[in-house]
Parts: sequence; C-alpha cells; structure tokens
Amino acid sequence: MTPRHIAVIDVGKTNAKLALVDARSLSELAVVTRPNHVIEGPPYRHIDLEGHWAFFLAELTRLQSEYGIDAISVTTHGAAAVLLDAQGQPACPMLDYEDRGPEELAANYEALRPPFARTGSPRLGAGLNLGAQLHWLLARDPALAGRVAHIVTYPQYWGFRLTGEIASDVTSLGCHTDLWEPQRGRFSDLPDRLGIADKIAPPRRSAEVLGPITPKIAALTGMAADTPVHCGIHDSNASLYPHLLANEAPFSVVSTGTWVVAMAVGSQAGDLDPDRDLLVNVDALGRPVPSGRYMGGRAYELISQEGVAPPTPEDRAGVLARDVRLMPSVSADSGPFKGRHHHWTSTPRTPGERMLALSWYLALVTRTCLDLARARGPVIIEGPFARNDDFAQMLAILSPEGVRIAGSATGTSIGAALLVTGPQALGAMAFPLPVAPPTGGPADAMRRYAAHWSYEVGETTCA
Repeated sequence: MTPRHIAVIDVGKTNAKLALVDARSLSELAVVTRPNHVIEGPPYRHIDLEGHWAFFLAELTRLQSEYGIDAISVTTHGAAAVLLDAQGQPACPMLDYEDRGPEELAANYEALRPPFARTGSPRLGAGLNLGAQLHWLLARDPALAGRVAHIVTYPQYWGFRLTGEIASDVTSLGCHTDLWEPQRGRFSDLPDRLGIADKIAPPRRSAEVLGPITPKIAALTGMAADTPVHCGIHDSNASLYPHLLANEAPFSVVSTGTWVVAMAVGSQAGDLDPDRDLLVNVDALGRPVPSGRYMGGRAYELISQEGVAPPTPEDRAGVLARDVRLMPSVSADSGPFKGRHHHWTSTPRTPGERMLALSWYLALVTRTCLDLARARGPVIIEGPFARNDDFAQMLAILSPEGVRIAGSATGTSIGAALLVTGPQALGAMAFPLPVAPPTGGPADAMRRYAAHWSYEVGETTCA
C-alpha cells in the first residue's frame, strides 16, 4: 500500500522535531519541536536521549490519533553515534560533539587516523570527528569496550528504538567521521585500529526499510504493527536528496541551519583543502560529494542577540555608504576562516544595519565555501536561510549560473520523506523558484561591497 502520511523524526543540533508529511503533496501537515538541550554532565556533555524519546513517543501517538501514520523516516545531525550494550541500552551517555574532551588525546588520535586523501574527512576540533569521540570514550573508560555490543550512527539509533534492528547508514558514516572511505565505499582502517571493527553496525542505504515497528511501539502509539521504518539519513544529505532525484549535475545545494553545508554535486573531490573545512560527504546513493561548511546558524544567533529588525532603505544606504562589513569568523572553530575572530569594519548604527550586514556576511562565506568546493551550476538554498531575501540576493549577485529557493522551508523533512515515497512523489513537489538579483546601481554597489570583503579576507573567487 502506498503510504499517505509519513512521520519524520528530525534531530538537528538546535531542535528535535517530528514532522508529519503528506506523501502525495510532500507538504508538512504538522511540525512539533523540542529544544535539543545538552546535559552538561557528569560524566561529560551529553545528549538527552530519554527526553527526546519521550517527546517522540508522545507526538507519534498524537499524530497517529489525529491523522494516522503509514511509515516513519529519520534524519539527524552528523558526528554522532550511540554505543549500545548487549541489552540494547546505551553503554555510556551519548557524547555531544561540542564537548572538548576528545581534544585531551588529540596527539594520540592524530597518530591513528587515516589521511584526508582516503577519508575526505578533515581533522576537526572537539568531537566533530566521530572517530575522535570513539577513541576518547574508549580511552577514558577502559571497561567500556567490554560493555559495547553495537555502535550505531545517530539516525539508526532512533530506528533501533522503533524496530529493534541494528544498522548504520552511508551518509552518516561519510560525515567527517574518519571511519569511511567515500571513493571506495567502505570502512577505513580506523575501526580496526580502535578495536571496534566487529561492533560498528553494518552500513545500509538510507532508503532501505530497517524493519517494522516492534509490538511494544505499536501498543504504545496505536500505529499498525506493520508500520515500516526506513533506515534514515544525515540531515544535510536529506536536504540534498530531493534535488538528486530532480536535477542533473552539476548543481549545488546549500543546506542551512545550525550548520550551513554547501554541497557541490558533480564536482570532483580533487585536492580539497581540509584546513578550510572542506570535506567529502556521501550522498544517499552512496556517492562522494565535495562540500564546504561553517556554523552559519550559530553565527546568526550570536550576532542577532544584539537586536533584530528588518533593514529599511536608510539602513541599506548606511551599510553601503559607510562600508559596514562583518569580517570572519563569527564561529572561529569551523568554516573556511577558522582560527580568525570576527570584527566590524564600521559599527552598525541600527539593528537593521546589523542584520543586513550579517545576511551579506553569511552569503559571502557561503559563496566562499562553494568556490572552494569547486561548485558548478545553479545553487539551491534549503532551510531557514531560504526565507532571508538579503542572503539570497547577495548570493545570487555572486552566482552567475543562478540561485533558487527550495519550495519547502524544512528540506530535511521532505528529503527524509522521499526515502519512503521514492522519486514518483516529485511530481507533486514545489520545485525551487529562481531568485531575481538586483540590477543596475544596487547590483553594482553590492558587487563592490563583496569585492572589498573578499579582498580583506584574502579571497579572489567570490566577487
């Protein structure tokens, strides 16, 4: 039976969400969220798995009662896994990738990890390399290795809670873990070096059916006992998936949220520079995708704390006249300008000036990521930044092959739902709409602004 309603578990770094997607129109009938608060410890910063689980169960029950649920799909942020014991319980709390603990053993880990040329995984700070997390967790608790029966990537942890089936998925393994070789489609030798090769769950394609829900879940939620749960996908790849089905390469997708990930479909991995936070992701079809990324959503949150207001014509004139530029990097730990610390070339006089300069800053860093990943073809914006006209117009000014806005504001949910429906549902999908960039004098002024920014940061590609 063709599913009508698909429940999507969607765990981002900022919020945990449950979306109900209509399979025929690919529209979101309901979306509920819960803040992804991190528990500070002990023993370290970790994820509130039980809080999320209680939320998901309650909302699955409600949505089943109000609409009916025919299938479940899952998408989560990357750099995340859960270590399970033989009873299926966490063998240790799920480490938050922003915890600095793994840096304590950075030198030891550096000697173990495979080279970037094989994994496409740059060396990142804190626990952003999943391999570094596993190395640190096993070293700090010598008894942990004996307790661990399975290691599952994060989307499949929720799949395990729903079905009892153990798996990992290729998109999560390919998300700067050091554990995977994207060009060869296989594990790297790091699992062997860590002594966990027999414990990492076998990888499956994201669209595969993991299994039906367990009888216990069916009884708790009222869902039918044969409700299928699909394997699941890394969230940036969920945003990419609809466009893989609908477009021919080359093109790029900019997935926005806490992380902005610029994925250059049809580009060659070549000699990417890992020091610029470039990496090779793995898409839902198992293929390598050169990508650049930075914490754009985090930068927006930090700068907008000082006040938010839509820019007026006077604000726009002031930003251009006084060359009010935000210089990188607001999040100094990641992105193409990591290690630098942000500053203003001229202090904004109003909240509107600040927000305009911030939006243009985000567009300029995004274009830098695309250029460094050697992106070609049109650019499609997914997620919250798709609603930011100033971001989209500056990116369009800098992208001669065009910029488009995705039809759904929550690309992750739609992408995860398509794992269930397959490409036949794309006929009902609202395809991306082109962004009309400014012309004439305003366009010339924006190009000069971008050129000044690029010159000061030492880039020549984005203007």
